[in-house]
Amino acid sequence: MANRITKITKILIRHRSQTVLTDPETFCPAHAQEKQRAKPYSEVPGPKAIPILGNTWRLMPIVGQYDISDMARVSLLLYQDYGKIVKLSNLVGRPDLLFLYDADEIEKIYRQEGPTPFRPSMPCLVKYKSDVRKDFFGVEAGVVGVHGEPWRIFRTKVQKPILQLRTVKKYIEPIEAVTEDFIQRMLEMRDSNQEMPHDFDNEIHKWALECIGRVSLDVRLGCLDANLPTDSEPQKIINAAKYALRNIALLELRFPFWRYFPTTIWTNYVKNMDYFIEICTKYIDEAMARLKTKEVKDEKDLSLVERILASEPNPRTATILALDLILVGIDTISMAVCSILYQVATRPDQQQKLYEELRRVMPDPCEPLDSNKLEEMVFLKAFVKEVFRVYSTVIGNGRTLQEDMVLLGYRIPKGVQVVFPTVVTGNMAEYVSEADEFYPERWMKGGDENSKIHPFASLPYGYGARMCLGRRFADLEIQVLLAKLIRTYKLEYNHKPLEYKVSFMYAPDGELKFKMTKRED
Repeated sequence: MANRITKITKILIRHRSQTVLTDPETFCPAHAQEKQRAKPYSEVPGPKAIPILGNTWRLMPIVGQYDISDMARVSLLLYQDYGKIVKLSNLVGRPDLLFLYDADEIEKIYRQEGPTPFRPSMPCLVKYKSDVRKDFFGVEAGVVGVHGEPWRIFRTKVQKPILQLRTVKKYIEPIEAVTEDFIQRMLEMRDSNQEMPHDFDNEIHKWALECIGRVSLDVRLGCLDANLPTDSEPQKIINAAKYALRNIALLELRFPFWRYFPTTIWTNYVKNMDYFIEICTKYIDEAMARLKTKEVKDEKDLSLVERILASEPNPRTATILALDLILVGIDTISMAVCSILYQVATRPDQQQKLYEELRRVMPDPCEPLDSNKLEEMVFLKAFVKEVFRVYSTVIGNGRTLQEDMVLLGYRIPKGVQVVFPTVVTGNMAEYVSEADEFYPERWMKGGDENSKIHPFASLPYGYGARMCLGRRFADLEIQVLLAKLIRTYKLEYNHKPLEYKVSFMYAPDGELKFKMTKRED
């Protein structure tokens, strides 16, 4: 009996010692004091809810206070009206949204997250993958719209070939080939004023899909064919992906009737996703069939799918990864390029600097690109970063808190969805010197010593374990297009200035009728 008591005592002592080491309130008295001094969550400022409708009415058409298509402006208005922390509570069918405009607190959340951070995104896609099409996706349903341990397991399987810089560089040549074909199409599309057609943004989507097909599947989908029918499969893939992504805000921020019965918008969402999966899977299966007889002469001939299959025996993993890359990649890259080209065309002084750098790095505009040349294009990369700072294509990131936290003196409970409005914090004078100035040099080494930028104020790709998986390929495609286009051609925009709005991404709203003329050099 005495021995048993001794054993129990030792276990209790060991448990108490572990508690002392792991409980932050025991280990750090200051943490406990901060929590005690903090104000309750109910006192966080924000719009007041009304009975039954809560705050959801503010996002409704006609009667609502906020326009879902202009969430960038909504984010700014909330900051101006309520300050650095704003609670949008009582949203029917969804957790509260907590908008956080303090870069130090954003950093604190990012740095304290564990190995499986929960990003509050796309409940409609979560429902589609885990419920509607569970038969197809199974347990490991990819990286988009997936959380927790299933997300971590899947990402671990696929992240090496996608994030390894050495591997990404091998795709410079195939992306350059697609881009050269696209620039030739631009020349063919010019009207009598040497301007792009009114639907040029759709042509950019075709280029993005062609790049993704070449990189992920080692196939040319034919998106850049001058005679591509409007009802072609590549165009239908683009339309389906755009519909699925651009209706997310409507599904998630207005009354979520779709959770309880099949509304029209939810029915169309499922229909578009089903079609997207059907057509994409056909191309993916064809690519996998070719792999069985493909003779690889050079490592750069390997697609991402092939690289995944080299270490992952289950072909379903490669299929789902390819679907995620196509679904999210088409619209995100395309709208980022729309924004960047618009800024290039409307900032002639900056475009001249970019051209001068490209002329120095590439004396002969016909010579192929390589990783060394891209490394020398420091102003090009700085320009892109500055566009993302001022006009962040992704207006915000976020996290669902996995534990209670104190933020800006308030006790915030577990489960609240915290939004980091990058499009606002990236333009705050508190975090960015001369924030109102478009100044790419701030991103260059050896630039203005007085030019500061908080490292967590502008994070278009996010941060940490859930940072955008395809960011290296997105950067590469943007850099190759800018380098090849601006080295040889001048872009102008001679029409009424465009406003930026949110579809799925934040980009110029209107016809991108760029004038494209060949440079004399």
